[in-house]
Amino acid sequence: MSKLLVINSSPVTDNSKTRQLVSRFVERFSATQPQVELLNRDLGRNPPPHIDEVTIGAYYTPDEQRNPAQQQAVALSDQLVDELMAAETLVIGSPMHNFSITSALKTWIDHVARVGRTFQYGANGPEGLATGKKVYVISARGGNYGVGSPAAAMNHQDTYLKTVLGFIGITDVVFINAEGVASGEQGFEQAASQIDTVLA
Repeated sequence: MSKLLVINSSPVTDNSKTRQLVSRFVERFSATQPQVELLNRDLGRNPPPHIDEVTIGAYYTPDEQRNPAQQQAVALSDQLVDELMAAETLVIGSPMHNFSITSALKTWIDHVARVGRTFQYGANGPEGLATGKKVYVISARGGNYGVGSPAAAMNHQDTYLKTVLGFIGITDVVFINAEGVASGEQGFEQAASQIDTVLA
């Protein structure tokens, strides 16, 4: 049975454009693959804690050598990595905050970008281990930061996510961006239409 990891990172609940688009995506995806198992991770409502010195130390300590504090600190990270590695497909709801991703999504990345788990160092440098996955990133932005727009150079959201996902081995990434939602519904409707098209 295939698994779809659904990640929402908006701290906004009822009025979140990304949550609405992610729900549409999950509905359409489930219709095409009725046997899919959904794994839900709501970072907006339940943000993971920022990693600290104990957590970082635990990352670089073999399991059998970790002290109780390190074992406790790394437990959530292990769970998040397990969810990521179990899923064949991910959909990430990522509103733009200050030209980049939300702090909750960044913290999730800090927990799952783990040496020995999602990447390793080989003879040619870092090698991603989370291969064979497809990711759909769904974003909503108040302004227009798309390719060719005057503000495109300020879009550090797409470039960062493409880079960090590629680093852990995920290179099949589709971006569905609702541009200019502060100015009306046109960008939202275009993103909704794109979801329907890519999942047709």
